[in-house]
Amino acid sequence: MHIQTTGHGPDIVLIHGWGMHGGIFHQLTEQLAQSCRVHAVDLPGHGFSREDANGFDLHESTARLSQMLPPSIWVGWSLGGLVAMHAAIEYPLAVRGLGLIAASPRFVTTDGWKSGVAPEVFEQFGADLGQDYRGTLERFLALEVHGDEHAMVCLRALRSRLFERGEPDPAALMQGLQTLQNSDLRDQLSRIDCPNLWIAGSRDRLVPAAAMQWSAQVARGSFHSVARAGHAPFITHREAVLGCIHALVQETAVA
Repeated sequence: MHIQTTGHGPDIVLIHGWGMHGGIFHQLTEQLAQSCRVHAVDLPGHGFSREDANGFDLHESTARLSQMLPPSIWVGWSLGGLVAMHAAIEYPLAVRGLGLIAASPRFVTTDGWKSGVAPEVFEQFGADLGQDYRGTLERFLALEVHGDEHAMVCLRALRSRLFERGEPDPAALMQGLQTLQNSDLRDQLSRIDCPNLWIAGSRDRLVPAAAMQWSAQVARGSFHSVARAGHAPFITHREAVLGCIHALVQETAVA
């Protein structure tokens, strides 16, 4: 699994979302690296980890990362948030602090949980992957930027980085979709025992802010909603997200 490390200071792990790679955090990494040591991960099947023979599995990938990295603050975006959450729950000694960007313990709706997207959305993406995976990724990007006040700027940024490190493995993409569709960590959030911060985009169409606010309460963490932001606030409202992460670093230092 490829991990790019830069900077000096408290250790921070950045974990990307579905179909992407660690390079999507390039601007965030540059600024965080001025005061932190940043580890940007390419999950199996993505970016420079495309040839990883293990494929993407939430449990296996989390276990490997917890062994490969020093105790750190884990910050995950979207699918990467599920990895970071799982690590905080199952490997508490590896996770000194937890930051979630546009991620929730359950991404799809079900009885008693309406803060997500319909299961049919991910089912359709899965069906489309086998026919036109490039087009499927493009449609997913459009969904990620929907509602953001800087939607076109964000879409251009995502598109420009999408295949920067090569094309993702279609099998890993399917595994990631299944993880988004099937994972449910709601009942385990109370096991999180480190400082945790939940950063939502107020206009996110994939992960409603209400889901993250509820999660922060259950995990005894803090919640911040970025006004007029969509699913990728670290791109369109980077300074607001940076401020939140720096606050988490400070909180973790005194915890």
